[in-house]
Amino acid sequence: MNNGTRRQRKDQVPATDPDSWLTEVAEGASRDAGNVPVELLGDYLPLLADAAITGRKPKRAELDAVGILGRRAAEQGISAGRAVQLYLSAARRLWQDLPMVVRSRDREAVRAAATAVLQVIDDAVATLAEGYAVARRNLVRREETLRRELVDDLLRGDSDLGAVVDRAEPFGLDLARVHQVALAAPSRRLPDTDAAITALEAVIFDRLGDRDVLVATKDGLLVVLAPADAASAGPADSDARNDLGRLMHGELRRLARGRPWQIAVGRAHPGLYGIARSYEEAREALTMARRLRVDTPVVRARDLLIYRVLLRDQPAIVELVHAVLSPLTQARGGAEPLLATLQAYFDTGEVATESAKRIHVSVRTITYRLQRIKMLTGYDPTDPAHRFTLQAAVLGARALNWPQQPLPTPG
Repeated sequence: MNNGTRRQRKDQVPATDPDSWLTEVAEGASRDAGNVPVELLGDYLPLLADAAITGRKPKRAELDAVGILGRRAAEQGISAGRAVQLYLSAARRLWQDLPMVVRSRDREAVRAAATAVLQVIDDAVATLAEGYAVARRNLVRREETLRRELVDDLLRGDSDLGAVVDRAEPFGLDLARVHQVALAAPSRRLPDTDAAITALEAVIFDRLGDRDVLVATKDGLLVVLAPADAASAGPADSDARNDLGRLMHGELRRLARGRPWQIAVGRAHPGLYGIARSYEEAREALTMARRLRVDTPVVRARDLLIYRVLLRDQPAIVELVHAVLSPLTQARGGAEPLLATLQAYFDTGEVATESAKRIHVSVRTITYRLQRIKMLTGYDPTDPAHRFTLQAAVLGARALNWPQQPLPTPG
């Protein structure tokens, strides 16, 4: 094929197939954009050609069709950048390959053709992007709904295993692995949780990867489901960088709203029902931390196992609290100040000065209250023989939320 023949085919519209050059333009644009399907161009190229030759502006219905193609691109998982690149590359190639009848016009005619083409490009790309954005918003809302429903089923633990496995797969969850659940409680209700979720996803994905990680909300709490090795459930886990609770708190405390946060981390368990178990442990740990007035930012379920042990035999612990601590209600001001004193005394290793700092009273007040407790209950907090009974009773009282709530009546 000589140069004259090649030039003739490029500069003329073949009579037998007037749209063949548009097909070549579309295929070239597809390659430029990383093999984006040419079908996403629709009637865009004929619109450009008409604008160049006749100056015709696209009709509203024709632009609406481009918007539909933008939505289709989003639904197919094609990035917005590649979709726009397809349209811009198609326009560039078409202008380069316009038939000679257009390219050989006088200056004003060419300027008018260029203006018409640019107007079509502007309208089409804007409509394409708008359609893409609408589809992405719909996809995000649909994904959020699916994720919320999946989280509810995972944390409930009584769903059909096969169905949940199928629904978890698109989110990158392998339910055969060992997972743990952490809950983040803000100090006040968040007006918008998107920022918190985005922040958590960024740091957790960076440290733990984006598979087997799920971040969502439930009952006003942020929920994080993350992979965990079986060994990480024990005290041997000392890698603070990958400690889920510290990782979450370190990121959330940067947020302007919600501070101070408290994180409760359940133990790691395998399988679908292990996720529900870890969630229940984290929720119980958060509830218990509030009752115990624990102000540490990260609470671990394994550190509060003693309370679960106590509550397994609730009638026995109720009897212990009643027998040992109920006389404190006779004190002026009720039992709570004396109970808080006992808790601070035991938590600080029975050091009166540290106990006074913790509950913001004088050392003399601590000494007086300890003597008052001894007189009312008959148990001396400073006597090693009485210490275990008193401390167990205090733990039981906090677990039962006494004296804020009355003790359960024996069944």
